[in-house]
Amino acid sequence: MEAQTVPEVITEIHRWHEALSNLPPALSEVEAIDRITALEELTSAAAAAQARETLTFDMRRRNREAEEGLTSKKQGKGVGAEIALARKVSRARGSSLLKFSRSLLVDLPQTYSALRTGSISEEKARAVAKETDWLPRDKRRQVDERMADRLAEVGVGRLGNEVRALAQQVDQQAAVAHLEKCIEERAVSVRPAPGNMAYLSALLPMPQAVAVYANLKKSSASLIGTGESGRRTQPQVMADLLVERTTGQECAAAVPTEIHLVMNDDSLVGPGDNPAWLPGVGPLPAGAARTFVAENEASVFLRRLYTRPDDGQLVRMDSRRREFSGLLRRMIVIRDDVCRSPWCDAQIKHADHATAYAAGGDTDWDNASGLCAACNFAKELNGWKHVATSEKLIVKTPTGHRYETRTKPLDSRASDGKFEGTAVSHTDADTIDKGAAKPRRRLQGNDKAHGPPQPSRTDDKVIPDRGASIVEYLFGARFRTFLSANST
Repeated sequence: MEAQTVPEVITEIHRWHEALSNLPPALSEVEAIDRITALEELTSAAAAAQARETLTFDMRRRNREAEEGLTSKKQGKGVGAEIALARKVSRARGSSLLKFSRSLLVDLPQTYSALRTGSISEEKARAVAKETDWLPRDKRRQVDERMADRLAEVGVGRLGNEVRALAQQVDQQAAVAHLEKCIEERAVSVRPAPGNMAYLSALLPMPQAVAVYANLKKSSASLIGTGESGRRTQPQVMADLLVERTTGQECAAAVPTEIHLVMNDDSLVGPGDNPAWLPGVGPLPAGAARTFVAENEASVFLRRLYTRPDDGQLVRMDSRRREFSGLLRRMIVIRDDVCRSPWCDAQIKHADHATAYAAGGDTDWDNASGLCAACNFAKELNGWKHVATSEKLIVKTPTGHRYETRTKPLDSRASDGKFEGTAVSHTDADTIDKGAAKPRRRLQGNDKAHGPPQPSRTDDKVIPDRGASIVEYLFGARFRTFLSANST
């Protein structure tokens, strides 16, 4: 297979990007629809290419580490985190993308082929992968083969149901085991929603979930029937009942709490309109924050947080201790809000030394970062490095790429609304720009080891035999050996 050089490939991709960015509007309705169709197919092809490059990167990294003598258990550590940074998503999302890419190319060759040709969307491919991820490899390929003709004919919901039914049919024993495992994974989670709301989600066995919902619905109907609901609708009464029953409060709105409310003096005691901020949750309109503090029927403890007037950053706090704890840790969590790694939105679990304490790093404000557990563990892998100040964090990866995220001032008056993007990426791992960084586009080096498996110049539509996956076609016997050693 004759391959182009990596810079030519990347230059060509940038050329497509430039052309699409400057594409003039269509001249007719027909042309607009044709463009939408063509762009949707291109989007699918790009998703397939990203999946292939993701697995290519994973395989090349594992091969190199195997040659260096690393055990199979240690090979590939941190790959998901690097994928996340490259795609500007969270660490968890990066690991999910890696898993999806491996499933798609290794176990679902027909689904991959349909995605590559633009016949199906990435959403459909994800539905197939999700509904078969618990099956043994041979059964996944069997489902993939039998569903090949239906992929493009049905919607995402219908496709997921049909794939799930077929998967349960081909291996009932594995289906029962999967159901039992899902019951063990029951959990409750919360995540922000638009309008200063939040989604409280419970993953429960179906009978229990139905029982909870039916009870709330019955109780709310009773309150509405007796006139005790006031002007609340039934969904509103159900939501209030859920809060009251799970917290023991007499009233859903009376939430006893200690608030780490970041709010400047103009907004707290005056008519200022700068939003307050609840760490880990997000902004709260100034008027709503004033009302919450003044009118909450439950006990409220307001911890005041001060910012420097010149740049809006939290005041510095030093410590000679090895661990970040007490008020210093609270300030770190409040400053960073969520995991400080670029594009990661996970909740902060660790207050971490950017420069390790063992390497001489201080337990102080400038050397601190609030990180989720996954990003903190990834940071400790070979080739990773964090460089931090209170104003920004620079993340360096084993490939030499460099990602920078800046700390947003908590007092927006200091920034005068001029604070721009929070994360940029570079490929220069040896230079740390101490000034104000601007996003730069730079091409990777000429090392073909970081490039994609290239298509044949004479025929780019070669599809592997139905008995083999696209990855086996790309990597041959070496990959089959890997599959045998890591079979499900």
